[in-house]
Amino acid sequence: MGAATRKIVGISGNLTRPSKTRTLVGEILRQAEVGGLGTVELFDIVDAGPELGAAVYRNQLAAGPDRVVSAIEQADALIVATPVYKAAYTGLFKHLFDLIDPKFLESRPVIVAATGGSDRHALVIEHHLLPLFAFFRTAVVPTTLYMTNTDFDAEGGLSPMAIKRIGPAIDQLKVWLDRLGKSGSSAEGAGAGT
Repeated sequence: MGAATRKIVGISGNLTRPSKTRTLVGEILRQAEVGGLGTVELFDIVDAGPELGAAVYRNQLAAGPDRVVSAIEQADALIVATPVYKAAYTGLFKHLFDLIDPKFLESRPVIVAATGGSDRHALVIEHHLLPLFAFFRTAVVPTTLYMTNTDFDAEGGLSPMAIKRIGPAIDQLKVWLDRLGKSGSSAEGAGAGT
């Protein structure tokens, strides 16, 4: 699998647009694309539309949410981030992943991230996101990203220091993608883990 054929999909769990979470996912994807890791595509939960919450099973999805779920299932790597709502990820973010068969994500490289109002919510990654993606047996890169309001400027963009913090996660994602490229498939040569 060459870098030109890789697809990296970003999922932002925000319920509004624009948002700080979308900005964060967009910057991670930008760095991945500039680094030659593959082509990128970004979705917000709002791209799935209100029909997402009406589906109980994968085969009940309307066109909007089906497009988002299909992109996740077909991605070579994922960038997933959520804003902190009531000390956890957003409900529709979790519901989106509830609709995905775990076999589609096994050994898939993932960068996990979150945004919150302050440092007091930083454990959302360890308490919620890492267990979720461990269930899916994904290969979460070691560097996770948590950004607070202080990591964004007055216009909503990331500060230079916050942008710099993304670099190690991109480097780790590249290692996983290169490993998968040598083995020929996401199921070979990559162990699941967090």
